[in-house]
Amino acid sequence: MLSARKPYNLPVNIASLLAAASVRWGEQAAWIFAERRASYRESADRVARLASGLGKQFDPGSRIVLVMANGPEFFEVLWAAFWAGMVAVPVNRHLHPRELGYVISHSGASLVIYDEHTRDTVGDSGAGVTLVDASSGGLDSLADPEPAHVAEVGPDSPAWLFYTSGTTGRPKGATLTHRNLLAMTLNYYADIDPVDPGTVYAHAAPLSHGSGLYLLPAVGHGATNVISASLAFDPGDFLSLIGEHGVTHAAFLAPTMLRRLTDAARQAGSPPTLGHIMVGGAALYEQDLADAIEVFGPVVGQMYGQGESPMTIAVMPPRLLTARDAPDSNWRSCGRPFTGVEVRIGDGRDGDEAAGDGDGEIWVRGDVVMSGYWDNPEATASTLVDGWLATGDIGHLDSRGFVYLTDRAKDVIISGGSNIYPREVEEALLLHPAVHEAVVVGVPDPEWGESVRAYVVLAPGDTATEGELITHCQGLIASFKKPKSVVFAEDLPKSANGKMLKRVLRDQAAQ
Repeated sequence: MLSARKPYNLPVNIASLLAAASVRWGEQAAWIFAERRASYRESADRVARLASGLGKQFDPGSRIVLVMANGPEFFEVLWAAFWAGMVAVPVNRHLHPRELGYVISHSGASLVIYDEHTRDTVGDSGAGVTLVDASSGGLDSLADPEPAHVAEVGPDSPAWLFYTSGTTGRPKGATLTHRNLLAMTLNYYADIDPVDPGTVYAHAAPLSHGSGLYLLPAVGHGATNVISASLAFDPGDFLSLIGEHGVTHAAFLAPTMLRRLTDAARQAGSPPTLGHIMVGGAALYEQDLADAIEVFGPVVGQMYGQGESPMTIAVMPPRLLTARDAPDSNWRSCGRPFTGVEVRIGDGRDGDEAAGDGDGEIWVRGDVVMSGYWDNPEATASTLVDGWLATGDIGHLDSRGFVYLTDRAKDVIISGGSNIYPREVEEALLLHPAVHEAVVVGVPDPEWGESVRAYVVLAPGDTATEGELITHCQGLIASFKKPKSVVFAEDLPKSANGKMLKRVLRDQAAQ
């Protein structure tokens, strides 16, 4: 019975998933990385001692930035942050030092943990905060001999800051609470896969993003996590991991990764047996889905989510997919809303819903929706309205409740599963002295889904080459965001009020 003196919102720390797994499945392998492995008991003990050391140096709620390649150290630091009641801030290890510096400063981080692959990225970006090199025994210096108990935190306490690139040129930190992460985990069990100790996940995508979020349901039910040691996705290496470790689930693949894995498996002649492949991060083309099913069987699912509602808006598990040529085919859909998640199609921001099955902005509500953007009340107020999250995506619902995406209102470019916002690239281009105007759009790319194209008007009398501008951008922003192509123009299409007409340029590029 609940004590009358305690609130209904009892403490709930997402790290309890690991603590419970260490008791239930102590000798089961929690993770495997190259020649190294650790059981759940060993891993939880290591995490508890790291959490103890963190607790003696930093206050509860302190932000810890993780700028690391995939590996056991990432696993340990992520869970130690949760365990200590602190806030994990995992970031893309390919960020430019200037971008990383902004995240460190904006989050008010107390600690930055990096590794041998990101030393140069951190550089002077971490000035004023504690820096620890995880690849040089730094985590040993943080750990305390006495393990800590899992910290008691409220369910609405921040657990993970998920920094997303912003259309205004500055990334925003989606604040994910312990409640959000627990809801996401339970949704996974309800709508994707129940998971059990015999499940073996292979992680090849960055743990700082989708694959890391999928660590939570894996750990919660005692699954083994095989972490690829490749710094970039290598389909041949991934196939080897499947065979060597009896992998049953591909944790999270971007569409371009699925395409490459399908091609590699087909060329190998004897595709491995997998129980489940989950795809997300961008729309999955019908033909890519058909090819993957032909090679791996009916085990491919896709989900629709975003950092503000982590991995959990709609899902199309393999069991819901109809025949491609059926009259009621749902191959163009990203699935139905997750359990406990409401989706509506808005018509503007006044709360009205679109009539019939027409397109409109997708709004979502549920325990998976972030509490807001970190230290950004203006962006929070414009994105969260009466508990509903405005996703910025355009789509519709059919009569059976399937969600269809038709456009992205925020002009985001999704290349290889990574989000690229044009404003960031445009601002970098405009820092070049020869650039007078610049517009960036996504253009179809057979390998990456979309690639970045810049349309540039040079200042009168100035000159610049395509290569020069691409190199210029690479010095200011992450390399994956730089333009793949530059088109020079005398002028750019604008509306009557002077607004750039990106739609016109996208249409031209598509043709």
